[in-house]
Amino acid sequence: MEIATVRRTLNHTLTELKRAIDRYAVAVAADLYALAWQQAAGAPPSETREQRAQLKDLKEILGSRRWQEEERRQAAAASPQPAPAQPRAVVAAPRVRPDTARTGEPVARSPRRSPSSAPAPRRSSAPARPPVPVSAPIPSAPAPSPVRTPVVAPVVKVRPPRREVPALLEAGQLWEIATELRPLLEQTARAGSTLTWPQIHKRLPSLPRLHADDQCVLLWLVDEDRRKGEPLLSALVTVGDRQMHPRFPAVAEQLGWRTPSGTRPHTAWSYEVLKAHQHWRHRR
Repeated sequence: MEIATVRRTLNHTLTELKRAIDRYAVAVAADLYALAWQQAAGAPPSETREQRAQLKDLKEILGSRRWQEEERRQAAAASPQPAPAQPRAVVAAPRVRPDTARTGEPVARSPRRSPSSAPAPRRSSAPARPPVPVSAPIPSAPAPSPVRTPVVAPVVKVRPPRREVPALLEAGQLWEIATELRPLLEQTARAGSTLTWPQIHKRLPSLPRLHADDQCVLLWLVDEDRRKGEPLLSALVTVGDRQMHPRFPAVAEQLGWRTPSGTRPHTAWSYEVLKAHQHWRHRR
């Protein structure tokens, strides 16, 4: 898609998004906001800088407390209300006499026998057997009790569960995060410091867990939006105690950065960090 077409489509989506915000159309605004970032990913960052700045301002409105209250109110109004349960009529079952059959005819009762009419038990004519004498048991020595060996439970090492690798984000989400990450890196450069990814997550609490590949794409997008002559802000993202990120040379190479001949990569990276600090020290 041509860049002019992308910008024209994106401007139309932004206009519709502003109208949805004015009408407090929560669901429509959420869909248009996600669509706008997907459209912005179809052009280089330098061509959609103005549109992405508008999206950043509109995000503050969509994340405001008043907007969230309106979102909850509309969600509660749209949820279906359960119908009240109607009491069921209780119908008593018809009683059936025990001496009446189902067809209505009387049931013949069996005659009762009196205790005197019961037949007497028969006596056996065989002579009674004499009792068999039982000899007393001979006491025997108690058997020695077996020695029980203590059972030692095996030691089972419990390994901590592995953290699941986060899924890759869509292009629109990456562009949205990169638009928020660049001002943070500019502020870090003005302070003459560096940042690690855990520190970035603390400064941007809404930032989700990122795949390592998504981290590289984000740094590439941040520096792809730079103006001519500006140093690489991605050099400010370090590991450990201000050490060069192992993926910085690959990201910088995609941006056209080359290590000077006869210079070690770590030395060239340190010089790029120094250039970023000096460039942004007096810029606001």
